[in-house]
Amino acid sequence: MFFGGFNYHGNSFEQTYRCYPASFIDKPQLEIGDKIIMPPSALDRLASLHIDYPMLFELHNAATERVSHCGVLEFIAEEGMIYMPYWMMQNLLLQEGDVVRVKNTTLPKGTYVKLQPHTKDFLDISNPKAILETTLRNFSCLTTGDSIMVAYNNKKYYIDIVETKPSSAISIIETDCEVDFAPPLDYKEPERPQPLTTSKAPEQAQGLQSEAEAEIKFTPFTGAGRRLDGKPAKENAPIIGSSVKNNKSEPVNGTKLISPSTSEGSSSRQAKGKLVFGSNANRAPKDAQNVAPKETSEETAKKEQPKFQAFTGKKYSLKG
Repeated sequence: MFFGGFNYHGNSFEQTYRCYPASFIDKPQLEIGDKIIMPPSALDRLASLHIDYPMLFELHNAATERVSHCGVLEFIAEEGMIYMPYWMMQNLLLQEGDVVRVKNTTLPKGTYVKLQPHTKDFLDISNPKAILETTLRNFSCLTTGDSIMVAYNNKKYYIDIVETKPSSAISIIETDCEVDFAPPLDYKEPERPQPLTTSKAPEQAQGLQSEAEAEIKFTPFTGAGRRLDGKPAKENAPIIGSSVKNNKSEPVNGTKLISPSTSEGSSSRQAKGKLVFGSNANRAPKDAQNVAPKETSEETAKKEQPKFQAFTGKKYSLKG
């Protein structure tokens, strides 16, 4: 039966209205929730029907085939018009004055809902769970695919309804509902550092080896040679940075190290003013003296000079 533009089919209510945002009637609190404002005639017709409470409605935009669900707050709108939150008009792709079909419906109580914030700023709130619970008290139902708006601290946060159970549209009035969060839409996983490939390992080893070769090697015995008797050495052997090998006599930075068992070479090297270590350092064998070449007159004169002797001063008594 059709009466006054309303269709009655048993306990159903269905009517088309022109929709406008809540700002048209100066009710900003309407934006916080999912409830609409309907004309008084709708209340009269609904009261005469045997419908379930609380009143829930299905909103259908025939032009875009978008469907959502809502509750009702008041019946004070002008006839043929309804007012709804602006975020709900965005979900239905409605403009001001567009036609929307309103039909009463019954939804099951929700047991599970999965939410996904648009931005990760929502997770930076000190207690997002408490803010969400407070906001959802103004909602009657949730529909999969909708984006609800949560206002907090003069900022609006949009959250997608990713999944609802036990159906695609649920009632959240006086029910315990499990809530799960999906990563925000703008969330990006941190990049993991890539390990070095095996092909780069030999190149790195070669680089370390070249650096090690470039370092200055340690050179021992880099000082100048000096005689124990204080006389200047006639000639300085070239500085050679090498280690002593075996027991052979090798020049080490101007000083030759000769073992005590050295025979003929010891006297000749001693005559040249080199430092000789060993028990035969102060004297040379007779055979070696016969074989040694004749020294010049200048070297003979220097040998005849008295050598330094320790403790040759005068002695004194402590008694005076």
